[in-house]
Amino acid sequence: MTEHDQSATDNQNEEVESHKEKYIRKIRSFVKREGRMTKRQQTAIDDLWATMGVDYQEKALDFTELFGNSNPVVLEIGFGMGKSLIEMAKNAPEKNFLGIEVHGPGVGACLADAGEAGVTNLRVMNHDAVEVLEFMIPDQSLSTFQLYFPDPWHKARHHKRRIVQPAFIENMRPKLAIGGVIHMATDWENYAEHMLEVLQAATDFKNISTEGDYAPRPDWRPLTKFESRGHRLGHGVWDLLFERVS
Repeated sequence: MTEHDQSATDNQNEEVESHKEKYIRKIRSFVKREGRMTKRQQTAIDDLWATMGVDYQEKALDFTELFGNSNPVVLEIGFGMGKSLIEMAKNAPEKNFLGIEVHGPGVGACLADAGEAGVTNLRVMNHDAVEVLEFMIPDQSLSTFQLYFPDPWHKARHHKRRIVQPAFIENMRPKLAIGGVIHMATDWENYAEHMLEVLQAATDFKNISTEGDYAPRPDWRPLTKFESRGHRLGHGVWDLLFERVS
């Protein structure tokens, strides 16, 4: 990889992080900031959107029709460049995966990699996740909801911008089937404490952790390069798994 290519990759990763928290906006007039799309990413969108992309509409999805089967559906919000989502889909062909990402180049990168990997049980959306949840995800249709490493908004005055809030969990709850699982992960301890507090206060959920707080990273969540680097630097990572019980 040339220095120019590495610089472009670093800039894209920074843009992904800066765009993640658009999901918490209340307004409906959502405008995507595309960022710099590479030729490979644009080609993937042009070639693969018809089979792997899902357009936004105010109409509930039929997952059996969308995926061509009735397998359990996993929804991930904010998949970034999509590498871990693709790995999960490839390792679990008995499940269907729907990823929502607001950052256009991330969607393009995910489609490109998924196409090269031959993944067929993955669909992606490029839209505001709050609106998708409200209008497109049927009640009790999800087996798992995933939110990995969202922007922590670490300054206290910005905590209100965090996506994990009581209202967000309340909106997510009916979309999960009974027995469905919310799985979150963060590398910010303060945000982990906030997530735990919000989930413990939510109705109809129980903590899967035997310790009553955080759970070990489950096998299905890939260890990312970012996370591995954090471990080497002594940073912690906290996983939370809560099951919908009623």
